[in-house]
Amino acid sequence: MFTYTAFVTTGNKKYGGTFNSIYLTLIGTERSSDRTLLDKSLFDYFAGTVVSVDIDVKEILGDLVLVKLETDKILLNYQWYCRCINVTTPFGDSVEFPCYRWISNEKEVFLRDGKDRLPQDDNYKEYRRKELESRQLQFRWKEWRSGIPMSIDADSGTELPLDIQFEAAKSVDFNSNYSKAIGNLGLNKFMTLFQSSWNDISDFRKIFVKIKNTVSEYVMQNWNKDNFFGYQFLNGCNPVMISKCMNLPDKFAVTQEMVKGSLDRGLTLQEELKAGNIYIADYGILEGVQANDTDPNTKQYLAAPFCLLYKNSHNEIVPIAIQLSRQTTAGVGNTVFLPSDNQYDWMLAKMWVKSSDFSVHQLVTHLLRTHLISEVFAIAMYRQLAAVHPIFKLLIPHVRFTIAINTAAREKLISTSGLFDRANSTGGSALVQVIQKAMKTLTYKSLCFPEALKTRGVDNKDDLPNYYYRDDGMMVWEAVKSYVSDVVRIYYSSDKTVQEDEEIQAFVQDVCISGMKNCPKDCEFPNSLKTREELVEYLTVVIFTASAQHAAVNFGQYDWFAWIPNSPSTMRKPPPTQKGKVDMKYIIESLPDRGRACWHLGAVWALSQFQDEEVYLGVYPDRHFTEQAVIEATKTFRKKLGEVTMIIKTRNETLILPYRYLSPDRIPNSVAV
Repeated sequence: MFTYTAFVTTGNKKYGGTFNSIYLTLIGTERSSDRTLLDKSLFDYFAGTVVSVDIDVKEILGDLVLVKLETDKILLNYQWYCRCINVTTPFGDSVEFPCYRWISNEKEVFLRDGKDRLPQDDNYKEYRRKELESRQLQFRWKEWRSGIPMSIDADSGTELPLDIQFEAAKSVDFNSNYSKAIGNLGLNKFMTLFQSSWNDISDFRKIFVKIKNTVSEYVMQNWNKDNFFGYQFLNGCNPVMISKCMNLPDKFAVTQEMVKGSLDRGLTLQEELKAGNIYIADYGILEGVQANDTDPNTKQYLAAPFCLLYKNSHNEIVPIAIQLSRQTTAGVGNTVFLPSDNQYDWMLAKMWVKSSDFSVHQLVTHLLRTHLISEVFAIAMYRQLAAVHPIFKLLIPHVRFTIAINTAAREKLISTSGLFDRANSTGGSALVQVIQKAMKTLTYKSLCFPEALKTRGVDNKDDLPNYYYRDDGMMVWEAVKSYVSDVVRIYYSSDKTVQEDEEIQAFVQDVCISGMKNCPKDCEFPNSLKTREELVEYLTVVIFTASAQHAAVNFGQYDWFAWIPNSPSTMRKPPPTQKGKVDMKYIIESLPDRGRACWHLGAVWALSQFQDEEVYLGVYPDRHFTEQAVIEATKTFRKKLGEVTMIIKTRNETLILPYRYLSPDRIPNSVAV
């Protein structure tokens, strides 16, 4: 008689679940054991415990390759979370079978040993096929709205597979969270005066009473300064709109005569353009979009501004011309607002730019280009990569809760009559319109951080100093790329190995043909990968988008948007078309009313909070990889991230306003909020 001992680790940090009868069978290359009943009385579901089970066999099983878990399915809706099973053989060897998933409503589940296998090297392809067929039934594509990325086929979080739902103690209820935020911030008394205007800019300080935030307080004190207005295009919450301007757009009516007083080098506008000192933020995507009309009592407005920016001799980025309208013929009906105009005209013009920037940030930079894109990658991963595939193990920490948070958002936040409609000029039909327009210009290369910087002409540190989003982002991108490259080279000996990997090819094909089917044909999302370098870049895009890019544009929302005049979520008066017609009363009546200001503040507070027990970049609590080479590569990755963190920390000590959003110790692994 020979004895194998199985050590079963059950439960996650929150709870394990309930089950009736679970049987365990060991499967070796020579034979299988009889099935053994797991005694449920031994398990502590809530703490997560290790239970040992002895399995006696008459003959050696050979090399262990599978563990089968079976249930009698007597109970309905049983569920049991299994972390992993380690088996000690009669010869003292240990074989690990990672699980990290819920066992629920399934007759039998097969666990593979911890060795990572490409499909072409797997002797047990039948188990891979069954696993993927099962997942493809659970992870189905659905078109939530026409013209935008595909999403999961589920109308609520409870319809999602258990493995991707939020844990019991971690849920996202936008209604509850926003109401809690409004209460915590002491805003309830203002909500009773929902549609009444404030009396003065200083009145917005009343909802700052309970805010203790260095950045937002700095914003409150400096928001109307031109150099600080320009600084936000580099290191604010939407640092992706600024582009080098070599030629003025046809519809932009700015002239040399208008801006000569703002150019401090003694050069003409054309000379400054040629020298590379002129930048632009173009909000053309908002042109023709119907503003939020869901509230019949409050008319709301949108504009599609041009904002011309100048890098002056002090290396400050400052606005030198703003145009809020886009008439067909340049110079006809297009009023250009200037720093030399009266204070109210210039103040309101800048507010309009920041309101437009807020709208584009919310729907394009944040929602589309991190949340929705990451969900596409996540769904395709679950549909096409088996659990023993090394790339599945590489990516799974970076899709944690992404599908769940997006499902919750579609249900309560961006749904028809959802919370987004309450305070934003791009609520209602505008929400989908803006994303649809953004999809027409979305490309795969624009998700590659270095390529995106180069396309905007902002990649050179000497040309554009103090762009910390760029500098920190490049360090994180290179660290992620180096780690991905190490992992890829462990498993792929050549380009041919990539080409022969049918699962990885199906993964990228599913993203291209299904998930991003609403992209134009020239979006360049690959439908196959031919080299290891292409695979490395693709996986770096997936990880960077879900971690660093999302962190850069999400967790600063409260910092930069809490002071309402700096980033109005909506405007209640049309943009001015003439100079000298605006006073403070008009500005106050343009800004969000008391109720919308409170909803806005509650929203950006809630969205900026890290999740409970957040898991940060490079930290992988679940031991999906068991191979030593990958474990060492992960240690190297973590070391590089630590070095980046120290570089950023040292730099920040010299700054009046530190930039922390891309410090690796503040970058969650995935889009989870």
